[in-house]
Amino acid sequence: MANVITVANKKGGVGKSTTVVNLAAAIGKLGYRTLVIDMDPQGNATSGLGIMKKTVGASVYDVIIGNKRAEDAVIKTEFRNLSVLPANNDLTGADIELIEMENRANRLKMQILALADEYEYIIIDSPPSTSLITVNTLAACDSVLIPMQCEYYSLEGLTQVIEFVRSIKERYNQDIDIEGILFTMYDPRLNLTSQVTEEVKKHFPKKTFETVIPKNVRLSEAPSFGKPIAYYDSGSKGAEAYDRLAEEVIAKHPGTEPFEKIPKPKKKKKGLFSRK
Repeated sequence: MANVITVANKKGGVGKSTTVVNLAAAIGKLGYRTLVIDMDPQGNATSGLGIMKKTVGASVYDVIIGNKRAEDAVIKTEFRNLSVLPANNDLTGADIELIEMENRANRLKMQILALADEYEYIIIDSPPSTSLITVNTLAACDSVLIPMQCEYYSLEGLTQVIEFVRSIKERYNQDIDIEGILFTMYDPRLNLTSQVTEEVKKHFPKKTFETVIPKNVRLSEAPSFGKPIAYYDSGSKGAEAYDRLAEEVIAKHPGTEPFEKIPKPKKKKKGLFSRK
């Protein structure tokens, strides 16, 4: 049975889709069969995995509306142990259609049940809103990973996300939990960074990831090439950070065994002229 993790934040531009793509790729690289479900109408997770949105036949829209089965819409990517249930522009109008549908908050959950035995991890990208699409992503998952920047307004956004998750827990998904809070675009040179970090850790000491995702040029470049950072530049600081995050997430699910046993590579000693 797959561990289903939704990556969510009501605030846009916090590295949500970046985290979905790169965390999923890092987990897959470690031998776990991983599925990305792109529930954001922008489709950034889809294009970030090298899938052209315009050429997609069946999409996640067809799945939640009931036109297609989930297994018929899944696309295997070129990356190790990684598949995607893609999004395209059709998803934009799904909220309006869902309003009239039976069991409208659990449409995605019902489809995931058919896929749960095929993967060890399912990572869901959600839109930056409290729409019915977002409700579906939270009703379907076991836990929520919340990426946030070290900014003042992000603290307010974090509180709103956690309150929203609590409301979902009361109404639709009593088993939902917080997977962790992840600091993204992290710049240790700024005083505000340390202030926000300390504030979050004070209120959520057991829910804050040790790993932080730094500001990294290579991480920003990777989506334009349709590749996760692990395959675009495995030696970059961004790739190393998501590798550490993957190991931290996996450690939270000790009962999950990898589908493919992959020996850990030996760490190379950095020479005088090695890239930092």
